[in-house]
Amino acid sequence: MKKTYTKGVISVLWEPEKCIHSEKCFKSLPRVFNPKRKPWIDLEQSTDEKIIETVRNCPSQALSLKEETVEDTPLTEVQVLKNGPVLVKGKISIEIDGKKEVLDQKQIALCRCGASNNKPYCDGTHSKINFEAP
Repeated sequence: MKKTYTKGVISVLWEPEKCIHSEKCFKSLPRVFNPKRKPWIDLEQSTDEKIIETVRNCPSQALSLKEETVEDTPLTEVQVLKNGPVLVKGKISIEIDGKKEVLDQKQIALCRCGASNNKPYCDGTHSKINFEAP
């Protein structure tokens, strides 16, 4: 038996027969995952990011995310520029110094030479130091 809980663009699948009752979901997000409430999952009680993180940490996979079909998944493009940065374009999740940022349909340039003063982003230093990639 599977149950699906949906909020906006995310859907959480619940497969009770897989549950090992580790309580990671409850301890992580008790407002969302509360076995004393019916229904026990209320996705309106937190952000998509926190719900996704909690579901991904389910040790038994009794909780999982409904996967988007390939046609629905936006394409993320990665382009390595000769002797320059790596360009990443599309939906991007990046974590810097413990802070996570999700960028929708953006393009970022990531430093490849290691000399940028704005790491992990490129600041053009590669051209000043004559960076050449093998």
